[in-house]
Amino acid sequence: MDGFVLYLLGRRLMKLGEDAIPEGGFHGLPASARAILFDVIEHPGSSIGDITERTGFLQSQVSGAVARFRAEGVLETTVDPADRRRTLVLPSANIREWGRSRPVAPIEDVIDRALGGDDVEARAEVLAMLDGLARRLCVRS
Repeated sequence: MDGFVLYLLGRRLMKLGEDAIPEGGFHGLPASARAILFDVIEHPGSSIGDITERTGFLQSQVSGAVARFRAEGVLETTVDPADRRRTLVLPSANIREWGRSRPVAPIEDVIDRALGGDDVEARAEVLAMLDGLARRLCVRS
């Protein structure tokens, strides 16, 4: 597999994940805001510059999204004690609690649709591969 195919696979997996997540506020967010939010969830305590570097968005976009999420109680900011000029961003207590108690978003139906039917063996194979990738590549808190 080359990087281009991996990128396409990643985009496809993101779309499948979005389809599996129950309708809610998440779906109303622009893709850039979702990317920034999930970056902060994955890397709590990051500076605006760190988020900008990882997401590839302009600093003004990141700062604007962080300000909106902060006003909505989704993210919190604090001054970096090591460098008082930097702002550190982390998920709010409400979001951390939601992450611990959120409902499960099953993916079996989404995988069946992606595979074009209800082939139980193919679904089990794909789910096992996805579980293995998640265990090896995803940070779990």
